[in-house]
Amino acid sequence: MAKTLKKKKATKSRGPILSLTKTNYVIFGVAAVVIGIGYYFLSIGPADSVQSLTIAPIILVIGYVVLVPLAIFWRKRRNDAATE
Repeated sequence: MAKTLKKKKATKSRGPILSLTKTNYVIFGVAAVVIGIGYYFLSIGPADSVQSLTIAPIILVIGYVVLVPLAIFWRKRRNDAATE
C-alpha cells in the first residue's frame, strides 16, 4: 500500500500588521512640513534669538514626537455591532 501524502492547506497572509492608509500619508506630509518649518525657524536670526531658542525646538518636538508617531499608529475606528 502506498502512503498518501497529506497536503497542507495554503494559508493566505493577511498582509503586514502595520498597513498605512491615505490618512497616514497625509499626516506624514503634515509632519514633514511642520519639521521643515521648525528647521526654518532654527536657521533664521542670530543663534540667541527667540526663534532659534524657543519656537524652533517646540515646533520640532511637535513634528517628531507627536505627528510622526501619530502618522504611524493612526487607525480608523471600526464600529462593530458585536462590541456594543
